Amino acid sequence: MTEMVVRYHRRPALPGEVDAALAELPSDDLTAPSGLLLLAHHGDALAGCAGLRWQPGWAELTRVFVRPEHRGAGGGSALLAAVEERARAAGADRIRLDTRNDLVEARALYARHDYLEIPAYSQGPYAEHWFEKRLR
Repeated sequence: MTEMVVRYHRRPALPGEVDAALAELPSDDLTAPSGLLLLAHHGDALAGCAGLRWQPGWAELTRVFVRPEHRGAGGGSALLAAVEERARAAGADRIRLDTRNDLVEARALYARHDYLEIPAYSQGPYAEHWFEKRLR
C-alpha cells in the first residue's frame, strides 16, 4: 500500500497516510466466503499477491502486487493465471477490475492477458479504468 500511496501523490507517504488508505479501502473481505487472497512466493520470499472478491456470477480482481525485486520475472502473469483458475473453479464467468491512470504497468499486464476495457461498473475514488475478462 505504501507504493500505491507514493505513486498516487507523487511524493513520500506522510505519517499515518498508508494506514488511512488501508482503512478507506480495506481488504478484510478477501477471505472465505466473500473472497480470497493468493500469495506468490519466490523460494522462501513473499513475492506478491492478488485478491478476488466474489460477486453473483463473477469475481472482482484486487490487490494485485509484485514486489519490485521480483518484477519482470513473470510473477504478475502467474498471479493472473492463478486467480483466473480459482474464479473458474468457483463458477465465475468473468473477472472485472478497476485501476488508476498512473498504474500503466498494471494496465499493460491486463491488456496482455486479454482483459478488455469496459464502461465503469464501480465508483471508487481511485477507479479511472475498468477491465473485464470473460472466462468461458
